Amino acid sequence: MKTLGPKKNFLAIDAPHCELETAAIAIVSAPYEHTVSYGGGTAKGPRAILDASAFVEFYDDETELELCFSKGIATVKPIDFEKKVDKAALDVIEQQVRELLSQNKFVVTLGGEHSISTAPIAAHFAHYPKMSILHFDAHSDLRDEYQGSKYSHASFMSRVAEFFPPKRITQVGIRAQCVEEAQFIKTKGVKTFYASALRRGLHQKNWQKSVVDTLNKHVYITFDVDYFDPAIMPATGTPEPDGFLYSETLDVFREIKRQGKRIVGFDVVELSPVKGLSHPDITTARLIYKMLNLEFQTRK
Repeated sequence: MKTLGPKKNFLAIDAPHCELETAAIAIVSAPYEHTVSYGGGTAKGPRAILDASAFVEFYDDETELELCFSKGIATVKPIDFEKKVDKAALDVIEQQVRELLSQNKFVVTLGGEHSISTAPIAAHFAHYPKMSILHFDAHSDLRDEYQGSKYSHASFMSRVAEFFPPKRITQVGIRAQCVEEAQFIKTKGVKTFYASALRRGLHQKNWQKSVVDTLNKHVYITFDVDYFDPAIMPATGTPEPDGFLYSETLDVFREIKRQGKRIVGFDVVELSPVKGLSHPDITTARLIYKMLNLEFQTRK
């Protein structure tokens, strides 16, 4: 499996810290865009994240780590889908993630549109059969199909729920959905923390604890950047008002560690870079590195 060198990899780090053979962490780039329904550009998201990451500092003051050097981060060459779409495209992603998991790598997948997340979730579920899914998003993505496609970005969680127990799915930040999705949540037992309920204090002041209380010991995270408020994340295809900020979001990951739970992998999707606007790209890159630092703080 080929990897990217220092000028193009995550954090722009040198060998040997970016070599797959020795790195504990592997970054998969899935620049897939086929079903976007409003703004486009998600195919450029992974490259924008990698480019911005070159300006993220290596040292994290909270964890007192230079994680990229102590554990190593390898960035796999972006997937070439060769015109494959829908299930065929997802199969390519899943195969790569499964291979990396078999090598005991901690895998981070960069999208692309949210439909890609079905693949790394399936790969991790095979590896961690008792895991929970924590889904950050403005949308619940539970439509059976959208605009004629069952593999739409608006339907990815419905595809996941076909092989994964819905009661082990926790969603946070949801603030835009159709009645079909609301009914799915109620009938299937998906644990959904709506933005409006969080803002009204219906899940206690420390809502982050309420979210993490619903999760099992092993947690896979799928993170759509439109979960954030458009004020800090305008570079996404379907922005929604009343979103969330960076610091309050990090408190969710801190609570995961406080409760002794473990993030087993994650994906970050739906960044649609805007020319001349750099802060969304670097915010996303910093989010990824911060999540890794918090997870690996207690790992040997």
